[in-house]
Amino acid sequence: MKLLALSDLHVGHPRNREVLGELTPRPDDWLILGGDLGETEEHLRWVLDTLGPRFQQLVWVPGNHELYVHPDDTASPRGEERYLRLVELCRGAGVITPEDPYVTWTGEGEPHLIAPLFLLYDYSFRPAHVAEQDAVAWAMESGLLCSDEMLLDPRPYPSRTAWCHARVDATAARLAAAPPLPKVLINHFPLREDLVRLRWIPRFSIWCGTRKTHDWHLRFGAGVVVTGHLHIPRTDWVDGVRFEEVSFGYPRQRPPTLRADDCLREILPGPPARRGA
Repeated sequence: MKLLALSDLHVGHPRNREVLGELTPRPDDWLILGGDLGETEEHLRWVLDTLGPRFQQLVWVPGNHELYVHPDDTASPRGEERYLRLVELCRGAGVITPEDPYVTWTGEGEPHLIAPLFLLYDYSFRPAHVAEQDAVAWAMESGLLCSDEMLLDPRPYPSRTAWCHARVDATAARLAAAPPLPKVLINHFPLREDLVRLRWIPRFSIWCGTRKTHDWHLRFGAGVVVTGHLHIPRTDWVDGVRFEEVSFGYPRQRPPTLRADDCLREILPGPPARRGA
């Protein structure tokens, strides 16, 4: 039994649905779904209905796209209410969410505590001379404006930063009280600013995480950290801890013949630790 991961499925794109629909069943394995599966409840249901029967267990964390609600949509829940609605949708399908007890991995490799997280971002991935209140304007100077500014409502919190800090504080307390096992920390957004390498859109970094989690891989004894959001799949080693960015991404970002099977990342048991990392 292996622990696999894939994020940023963006199934609103028909080509992504087509490719993901061809994913080989692995009924003995678990699959982490690392957020940004789509923008609607229908998108989330499609992923759970399509991939759920192919794996023994799914683990889900939300990205920013799952939380989107158009300003003209006056009927749909927003902010925390929307998030909790998606949690219940996942629970109804037997999927593990950030609101559920952490479970112990008993498959291949050493035992790990599986810890799905929902932390958001606080605009702190920015230069020291840029104040938080100026961060969005700073990004816009380079032609960037994340759709979150229009579509990700933080209510009942006064801001996305406030929601992020509330989630960080609650999650840190929970992790500190968890059993002393190596952990698989799973979050849509990167936990470290130095792993956000956006060559063409560097100022997009403000929407990519919080500096409050910079040392969480050490503070909470991570064996592996799993993230997405950047659409730049890669493996990094920091302080001997493996960091996996597991994005599937948009169709234009992949070779047209690349299969979904080729994009799955093995989290556990995974490769041996790299010496000197």
